[in-house]
Amino acid sequence: MSHQADAKRLLDDRGYSGTTVHDINPAHLLEKAVRDRITESYYWKEQCFAINEATLCDRASALTFFGGTYGSQKPTPFLCLILKLLQLLPEKGIILEYLHQPHFKYLSALAAFYVRLTFEPKEVYTTLEPMLGDWRKLRRRTREGFWRLSYMDQFVDDLLTKERVCATGLKKLPNRMVLEDLGQLEVRVSPLGEEIEGLDDDDDVQEVKAETDDEAVEVNGNSNGYREVDSRNGTGSDDSN
Repeated sequence: MSHQADAKRLLDDRGYSGTTVHDINPAHLLEKAVRDRITESYYWKEQCFAINEATLCDRASALTFFGGTYGSQKPTPFLCLILKLLQLLPEKGIILEYLHQPHFKYLSALAAFYVRLTFEPKEVYTTLEPMLGDWRKLRRRTREGFWRLSYMDQFVDDLLTKERVCATGLKKLPNRMVLEDLGQLEVRVSPLGEEIEGLDDDDDVQEVKAETDDEAVEVNGNSNGYREVDSRNGTGSDDSN
């Protein structure tokens, strides 16, 4: 049972002298109630014992959904693996490899969540924003236990904009514009920029065409459809004839 004692030691602040993240025990980035439910769960005891970065990759590649807690506050395997990552604290290069590998989408989602929890704000933006163009489908287990269709870009957007994701309160992320003003980030260019400009150009063309049509109406007839009478020859007609 020594592994259980080691796990509890990592979750306990008393006498903790290991590596910290944001100046705290990394396991405490998850709330205590959630940690307790994770360590009491069958998946944690059966699948998260004595694993390292390589075997954790195997566990993550077998995931078929993501989420926080559901039903009677039961933690998902996804959330259990997040706690295990916080205990292992892999090197940054390993996390980026998890993130960018193309084959296992839930491993990428796991890495994205870890990035949001542990990286500094500037790195969170520069690392996760490219994933806003990732449209892979994901299955999400809701708190009520239902299934919902989601997408990788939607999940990443939640990580960048929301304060709570997967039953986890996230450290407040500074607004991107603040970091731009401080010179820490370049202004972000949306990959849809050219398409949006194209739509704007189409709108401008439509506006010019509408203005031209209005001018033609003013010259050739008034708003009620009557022809203007030519004052030079007195000719003209109206709809009364």
